[in-house]
Formats: sequence, structure tokens, C-alpha cells
Amino acid sequence: MGFRAVRLGLILGLGLLVSACQMPRSGPNAAEILSGSVENGGTMHVVLVNDRVADASYVDDTLGFTRAFLNAGVASVSRINPGDLLNITIWENIENGLLVAAGTNSIVLPAVQVDELGNIFVPYAGTISASGRTPDELREEITRELARQTPDPQVEVRREAGDGATVSVVGPVGRQGVYPLENSNRRLTGMLAVAGGAQSNPGVTQITVQRGGQTGRIWLEDLYANSDNDIPLRAGDRVIVEENVRYFTALGAANKQAQLVLGAREQTVIDGLAAIGGLNNNTANPRGIFILRTETAEIANRVLQRNDLTTPQRIAYVIDLTVPEGLFIAQEFRLRDRDSLFASEANYVAWGRFLDTLSNGVGAISDIATIIEIF
Repeated sequence: MGFRAVRLGLILGLGLLVSACQMPRSGPNAAEILSGSVENGGTMHVVLVNDRVADASYVDDTLGFTRAFLNAGVASVSRINPGDLLNITIWENIENGLLVAAGTNSIVLPAVQVDELGNIFVPYAGTISASGRTPDELREEITRELARQTPDPQVEVRREAGDGATVSVVGPVGRQGVYPLENSNRRLTGMLAVAGGAQSNPGVTQITVQRGGQTGRIWLEDLYANSDNDIPLRAGDRVIVEENVRYFTALGAANKQAQLVLGAREQTVIDGLAAIGGLNNNTANPRGIFILRTETAEIANRVLQRNDLTTPQRIAYVIDLTVPEGLFIAQEFRLRDRDSLFASEANYVAWGRFLDTLSNGVGAISDIATIIEIF
């Protein structure tokens, strides 16, 4: 009796010693998280997710162009603008003409740039207003002026790209660069096509158009889904293609713990769980799936059904996957940038780990059975 009592006491004593130690584990269990709630004196609100909570926490990330962009008419690319470059060819029907060199009958004036006032200078024709005219209209004006100096001149005017009639495209596209506005690319999708198209993930790619002091932004998918978003471009516009990279972090009793990219605008909890290979069958508590997030005061008031919060609030959203409603909630509750998706451990895991410790030893105590035999 005395030997058994000592043996039992030793086992219990070692059990208490082991339980006091911090055994390795993937994180807190559900009870430990709940202990940090506001109701228990902590700084975190713990909220069980239902349809109302899911709706209250929803953030609409729809983008779109303002009316100033949508209502802008299609620009006429046939009109000459300040900054345009013009190639002007002049033929003369006499030898030793004003402009043509001996032995030739024509001369090319390359890269004649329209100045900021909309004018160009042509020798013997003088300063001519070019802005707002078509190439044919400008040709007729140059011909009239030269006819005062040389008989029956012939003139050709070809409009090329210039500073005033171009759009720059930057970001992950096939070919970044500055492109002239032409009939084929007067709208946003046409310009993107000329630049080789977006090379980033279309699900999270945004297109920004900068025009003077105005900025418009739209998701690439929405641009192609609705032709109304295919806005006309203007000379001097800057088109920026950028991938809106967002992350969430998976922790706890999951098959993968990592920081992962949100690869779609509407990636849900169920998508996040699939991305990490699901829950660990041996350790996870499916009743305790937590989404840890700091919400704005506006959203926190909606979620908590209050109206007195004025600062951001820490909220731990809880989803129970053991009930059918929880599975549907997980399919609908959207993850957001910098969310932490935490799978808590089942309660029995700690006890199992304790039993393993008793059989395998902790620290310097490598074999409890050997110690017991000493007594």
C-alpha cells in the first residue's frame, strides 16, 4: 500500500510538474482566445458569425470612374494638337526653287513640332496656326502661303505622335511606353491592347487613369465586363496598371501555416482554408475557426450593434464548421487584407500531448518509468 501510494504520488506530482510547463503547440485553444475578450477584461471583441454579422462586416470594394471620365466624348484624333509632330513634304515645279535643292524637286521638313500656342513655322510661309486643324486643312493653308512665293507648290502633311497627342502606359503590361492617340486606341481597352495587355493576375488588377488633377480607378475585370467603363482617353492621360496585392496569414491547427496572397477580390474563409490544405484532422477544433481583424469604428458599430465606438476595434470573428450554417457562412464571409485566419486546437490535444510527455519525458527527465523503478 505504501509503495503504491508513493508511486501514484510520484506520477501525479510529475503530472503537475509537466502541466505547469509550456509544452510545444501551434497556438492558443478556443478557451484561451475567449479569455481575452472584452467581457473577460480583455481588449478584443469575440463575435460568432451569422448572416447579420457577415452583412455588417462586408466592405464593398467596387471601383469606378467618375462622371467626368464617363461623360467625356471621344476625342478627335484627326485634329492637330499642341505638341504634335508633323512631317511636311513640299514639291516645287521649278528649278532652283525656294526650298528644293538643285537636282531634286521636293524637300521633307521632318519632326515639325506644334508649339504650345498651336503654331508651326514653315520657311517662306511663315508662322501658321496648326492646332485644331486637320492635316488636309493645314496642307491647304501652307500651299496658299507658299503660292505667294513659288508657282504651284504641292504640299503633303502627315501627323505623327507628339507630346500633346500621346498616352503613357506603365505597370505590368506587355510593353510599357508612350503611345500616340489613334482611331484604334482612343478608348482605354484599345490602349491596353496596344501596350500588350495586362500581365498581372486579372482577379486583383486595377487600372488607374490620371488626367490633369483627376484620377479614376477600376478593376480590370469590371472594365471588360461593362463596356460603359471603357472610357475615351485624352491626350496627356497616364494609364497605370497595378496588381492590388493583399495577404492573409494562416496560423494554428491547419495543414499549412503561412502568409498567403489573396488571389481574388472576393476570397472567402472556405477559400482560405482550401489554400492551406484544410484543417489538421488530428489537432484542429472545427468549432473554433477565428478570423482576427482590426475593424474601423464604423464597421465595429455595425457588427456589435452599437453607436458609441469612435476608434478602431479588435474583433475575433468565430465560425463553427460543425453546423451546416457554419459551412455556408464560411463560403460567404470574405477575407480581407492582413486578416489572420486561426484554427484553434481541440481540447483533447493538450491532454494527449501531456500523456506523450509522461511516456517520453520532459527536459532532463527522459524516462519516468526508470525513475519510478528507483523508488
